[in-house]
Amino acid sequence: MGRVLVIPARPNPERVKRERKSDARYIDGQRVLVEAMKYLAKSDLEQNRPAIELLSEHFRTRFRMSDKPLDA
Repeated sequence: MGRVLVIPARPNPERVKRERKSDARYIDGQRVLVEAMKYLAKSDLEQNRPAIELLSEHFRTRFRMSDKPLDA
C-alpha cells in the first residue's frame, strides 16, 4: 500500500479577516423562535412537545446559545 503524505499549508498573516456586522434579522429570528416555543408550551405542553423539540433543535443548531449580538 502507498502512503498519503499531507503537507499542511501555513496560514497567511496578510489575509484580512472579515469584519462581523450586526444583523437585526438574526436577533429577530431568535426572538420569534423563543416566542413560538413559549406559546406552544402555554397552550398545551404535552400535546405540543414534539413541535417544541423541533423548534428547540433548530434553535440549537442554527443559532448557537453562545452567540451574542455585537452590540452587547
